[in-house]
Amino acid sequence: MSKNIFLIGFMGAGKSTIARTLRDEYGMRLIEMDEQIESQEGRTISQIFAEDGEDYFRSLETRLLVDLANEKNTVVSCGGGVAMRTENVAAMRACGRIVYLSAAPETIYERVRHTHNRPLLEGNMNVEYIEAMMKKRLPKYLEAADLTVETDGTSTLQICQEIFAYM
Repeated sequence: MSKNIFLIGFMGAGKSTIARTLRDEYGMRLIEMDEQIESQEGRTISQIFAEDGEDYFRSLETRLLVDLANEKNTVVSCGGGVAMRTENVAAMRACGRIVYLSAAPETIYERVRHTHNRPLLEGNMNVEYIEAMMKKRLPKYLEAADLTVETDGTSTLQICQEIFAYM
């Protein structure tokens, strides 16, 4: 496939799981944005947020997306805030399709409640905070998406088949 797939959505929506399955089932190259940024920076996302702030981290995301412009047959698991910047959406659209993975706030909470690598949820790990943050981001996710896929109660393979059929 010549098109790339950019998976967007709230943290815990299933982007990494779906990206790995697309790689395994369809032979796509996989890029985990957060892992790539951590590798390039030599520190964790939490450290980047603590030392340089969210704006610096968001600029790293933008730079990485611009660097992906010549990639083909690649699935990119994006950070949860990537679609909040217009320039990021333009960079993704220029070389691929954008898939928004959706999940209920309760599902998100269950998936992330035992993690400590999500700086925006530290100290706010509850359904109400997640729901409020999701509502704030939802218009940008929907505006960016070429396809929206609900991940609640659907198997990973079914989700991947739906995405690949759309491509």
